[in-house]
Amino acid sequence: MEKTDTRQVECATHLASVEDAIYVLGGKWKLRIMIALVTGYHRFNELQRAIEGISARVLSSELKSLELNGLLKRVVKADQTPVVVEYLPTEYAETLKEVIAVLGNWGLKHKKRITGKISQPA
Repeated sequence: MEKTDTRQVECATHLASVEDAIYVLGGKWKLRIMIALVTGYHRFNELQRAIEGISARVLSSELKSLELNGLLKRVVKADQTPVVVEYLPTEYAETLKEVIAVLGNWGLKHKKRITGKISQPA
């Protein structure tokens, strides 16, 4: 009986951890924003142009959420004219590289399995 209880606890713990990750990174835009940030897009307008279809309001909201979760830092350069605001990935954001790589590889395999062909980047 104890083995079953241990497995249930481990499963519940694992599910809770996955739910936490999805809470931070879930939705249509957050991973796309993080990929754009680590690729070198750091200003608001650069990010909005790089992430096709995202509105300014949604981008602003998602950037705030990612900042609250420690994945990016908002840097205001008030000594410049005009004032420059940049969004920079934190060291903590580096921990996402492996997750993004695994998701990307799985996505390619899944698409190939479903469609029978590999998609090429646009």
